[in-house]
Amino acid sequence: MLVIRVDDPADPRLADYRGLTDVALRRRLEPERGLYMAEGAKVIGRALAAAHRPRSVLVSERWLDSVAPLVPAETPVYAAHEALLEDVTGFQVHRGALAAMQRPELPALADLVRDARRVVVLEGIVDHTNVGAIFRSAAGIGADAVVVAPTCADPLYRRSVKVSMGTVFQVPWTRAESWPGALDELRGLGFQVGGLALTDDAVDLDDFAARAGERVALVMGAEGDGLTRSALAHVDEAVVIPMHGGVDSLNVAAASAVAMWALRPR
Repeated sequence: MLVIRVDDPADPRLADYRGLTDVALRRRLEPERGLYMAEGAKVIGRALAAAHRPRSVLVSERWLDSVAPLVPAETPVYAAHEALLEDVTGFQVHRGALAAMQRPELPALADLVRDARRVVVLEGIVDHTNVGAIFRSAAGIGADAVVVAPTCADPLYRRSVKVSMGTVFQVPWTRAESWPGALDELRGLGFQVGGLALTDDAVDLDDFAARAGERVALVMGAEGDGLTRSALAHVDEAVVIPMHGGVDSLNVAAASAVAMWALRPR
């Protein structure tokens, strides 16, 4: 293990851990791929298991023994007191470790879904917590892939990764290059495309699931506004989860879990 003790928050070797905004991280490496941050031993381990490449690890002294053995021998592991981690990053690193990981190249949509039966598509979901929770449900319930629209928050943003418990590395995903054209592409690849939406013509989730074919893609819309009209114009059917008690809908992360469970392959 290449363990290096640091005691100066201005140490230039810690540059990757300063200014941890999504935009800054994306621009940190050239050409188009940037960095993302994996936080905590479990998440770092899942990132490495997915063959993602670390540039370095920043870890508090008391977490060193649990984190350092996970890391490839050639990767620098910077060990410091917890106060220095907070000074460098600007926040309290609750899980004691951050790994600066190089973003992997995302697959083309057709390659991503080649063997998939159940796909979740996210449009305009801007809350990183919701994105991470949806990925965790996708991993736990068994969705094969996730497609995110250009307007969707970054699944590799630190908060998304943390909330997902690292399952963003486990579930194959990509970002759609064309929107809502990606929905037409999915239909052309043999997917029945349903959009979760509160429309007058929406069918109950149970009915949609009963008629579901071999390949189904379910589109989830933004918090509050739901799916855009342009997206709804490119789905086969609008789908609704029947509700009670005067409640019209669930949080998008909860709704995705319910829908994925109902649509799981039998």
